[in-house]
Amino acid sequence: MKIFIIGGAGYIGSHMVKIAHQAGHDVITLDNLSTGHQDAVLYGEFELCDILDTAKLDKLFKKHKPDAVMHFSAYSLVGESMTDPYKYYNNNVSGTLSLLKTMIDNDCMKFIFSSSAAIFGNPEYIPIDENHPKNPINPYGKSKLMVEEILGDFESAYGLKYVSFRYFNAAGHDPEGDLSERHDPETHLLPIIMQAANGQRDAVSIFGNDYETTDGTCVRDYIHVNDLADAHIKGLEYLNINESHSAEFNLGNGTGFSVKEVIKQVKDITGKDFLVIEEGRRGGDPSILIASDEKAKKVLKLKSNFSKIEKIIQTLN
Repeated sequence: MKIFIIGGAGYIGSHMVKIAHQAGHDVITLDNLSTGHQDAVLYGEFELCDILDTAKLDKLFKKHKPDAVMHFSAYSLVGESMTDPYKYYNNNVSGTLSLLKTMIDNDCMKFIFSSSAAIFGNPEYIPIDENHPKNPINPYGKSKLMVEEILGDFESAYGLKYVSFRYFNAAGHDPEGDLSERHDPETHLLPIIMQAANGQRDAVSIFGNDYETTDGTCVRDYIHVNDLADAHIKGLEYLNINESHSAEFNLGNGTGFSVKEVIKQVKDITGKDFLVIEEGRRGGDPSILIASDEKAKKVLKLKSNFSKIEKIIQTLN
């Protein structure tokens, strides 16, 4: 299939471009390069485009005539969303509306959406399945939930078919070493810890040590970026087989690790010690987020290649 990968120059998107190419698809990356890197787009064509630019989007849809769209171009920093909600609602909601409208206008009716565990807010039970109540506690999570609701309305009104993937914590690098996480500044826990282990930063900060967890630090479910990308390929296959059924899936490994546990794992694997500083909580951080991945395993036949946190960390070296 010919696939538009929106945000394909970013961390997850660039891994998706590689995996989709290896799966035999014709990939075209659209990215405004606000946070992405064009040299990370290793396969297919690249088009410089912002999803808020509906006119240019329309020209690109008419030029390439994609069969499906995978959407990775959201802003995704919880803390920043608390201090600059306009940026998040404008790009994540208005930008996605621009993209969806252009898809409908050009009869491109298959959509894979990168959603987030942030739509659930503070969990009422663990692990979190697809039916868990949705009560996001930050503008980032709210923007993702708004898009999920929009997708349901677009399916009813226009016949758009979609798969929405609620990511828990994407982590790891391309095992072949072609791609890595290159955020500037880096905000994700695992690469920050690795930078400290490699001497690239002075210390690692723990934000909050008084959560209701075994050691007081936040617990998260980590899923390797390649396993995420594989899920998107399976999601596209699902849409091709089940055109009358859109679906939502939670993507994680079903296991949680606290911040302190992840730090210890990195120290053990690398044999490096580094300074850890305990600071106050950040706004908008739930204490525990662990996915139930049973639906994805059953329906999409997903199999994790990186189910252990040690294997994920080893791809960061």
